[in-house]
Amino acid sequence: MQNEAMQNLLTRRAVRRYKSDPIPADVLDRVIEAGLYAPSGMGRQSAIILAVTDKAVRDELSRLNAGVMCGKDDPFYGAPVVLVVLASPALAGTYLEDGALVMGNLLNAAHAEGLGSCWIHRAKQVFETAEGKAILKKAGIEGEWVGIGNCILGYPAGDLPEAAPRREGRVFRL
Repeated sequence: MQNEAMQNLLTRRAVRRYKSDPIPADVLDRVIEAGLYAPSGMGRQSAIILAVTDKAVRDELSRLNAGVMCGKDDPFYGAPVVLVVLASPALAGTYLEDGALVMGNLLNAAHAEGLGSCWIHRAKQVFETAEGKAILKKAGIEGEWVGIGNCILGYPAGDLPEAAPRREGRVFRL
């Protein structure tokens, strides 16, 4: 029998349809805390999280993200919360890896809390724009930050998808 942590890792799926129900603050705080506890290169903790729960800001991020990918209606699939992970190259040469580990922790913690989640790309491009930088400034985030990813969160609207079969030949042993 697998322990609960292994079960969560093996059953998490990307969710692309969400209810509009808000996420309770204590649940969101636990997911964010898990992200902050991700490993980082030399313990430098080069990644930060911008928690977006304000609908107007969430919709602006969606619009900017859609603009990068040529107009998809809502690349956040109706999710009410976006956790943007950014990282600083000035803090660590491993900033990309550090941010990816934060994203992984967020996704897995969301599943453990009964939430759906999905990693949405294009944070890098969005936060290179003047509009993206203005959002960071409004949040009090200054300095050189690279967008790593958007972790969208919410309650799934429907069942989780089945896992795709795992591709063979991906493990090598010596």
